[in-house]
Amino acid sequence: MKNVLATIVGLVVASLTVYIFESLIGHNLFPLPEDANPMDMEWIKNNMDKIPTGSKIFVVIAHFIGIIAGMFVAAKISKTSLVPSYLVGFLMVAMTFFVIFSLPKELWFSISDGLFVFIGFLIGTSLSKKQLITT
Repeated sequence: MKNVLATIVGLVVASLTVYIFESLIGHNLFPLPEDANPMDMEWIKNNMDKIPTGSKIFVVIAHFIGIIAGMFVAAKISKTSLVPSYLVGFLMVAMTFFVIFSLPKELWFSISDGLFVFIGFLIGTSLSKKQLITT
């Protein structure tokens, strides 16, 4: 039961971290156009060129930090298994690649997002292993 809780809390932490960096920080530092609707995938698909580069960079940062934070918290709660961390990491990687392939993006954006989420997974794995209690 503890591992289920660890997985759920890890996913919540990862998602909140992504939201904070992408929406609260990124969109405030690099505002979207006034007519923007970031919750509408069709608007994003049709107006990717109107989204500021700084905002896109914060998306990459959000995915990178989100996966690390979620995996770390999952391991911190579980203390005995890496499965919750791996589940959080896998789901975050899958969601990132879904976004990469579902939205038309510049090549630099797709490559950096995919690369940094992979690096985030590796860092998250390393930090998660350090949280385990070995008997």
